[in-house]
Amino acid sequence: MASLTTALSWRSSVGLPNFGANFDETAKFSHGRTALVVVAQKKATKSRKIILKEDVPELGKKGQLIDVKAGYYRNYLFPMGKAQIVTPVLLKEMRIEEERIEAEKKRVMEEAQQLALIFETVGAFKVKRKGGKGKQIFGTVTAQDLVDIIKAQLQRDIDKRIVVLPEIRETGEYVAELKLHPEVTARVRVNVFAN
Repeated sequence: MASLTTALSWRSSVGLPNFGANFDETAKFSHGRTALVVVAQKKATKSRKIILKEDVPELGKKGQLIDVKAGYYRNYLFPMGKAQIVTPVLLKEMRIEEERIEAEKKRVMEEAQQLALIFETVGAFKVKRKGGKGKQIFGTVTAQDLVDIIKAQLQRDIDKRIVVLPEIRETGEYVAELKLHPEVTARVRVNVFAN
């Protein structure tokens, strides 16, 4: 025990840096020797700022910036190829990609608005069906019928899944909706005639 206290007291007198003047950095033993008091820093939290390369359940979606513990990144996310550490170059590439995606969304929406304007200014599309009793017609007018008429009149290919038609079983004028974009819907008139 004496050798330990000798070593400690020798180290305290060597001139180690002063870690703070507000507290006494040496402790006195009963036999007159002094020892160095060890001051420990608070353990730093080790986390990494990462970007996810794919969706990770209960963590985030692809392209999301998040903070995770260093061990989780090192032992799971990185080896599985699910994430990478954020760098200034990567952040710049992400901004450029987001701007490109936003510009593409804006372009698609503008095209849908122009197409909606064309459809709405055409007037009514005429559909002829074999007539029955009174105003009734044989069969119904389907979305495919409207798609075929639009292609014949305007030379525009549209998908029949975007066409919303009411049930048409007799002659008259109806309004159909073409969902060209989640935010753009064109309303077209359909006139049904009997031959």
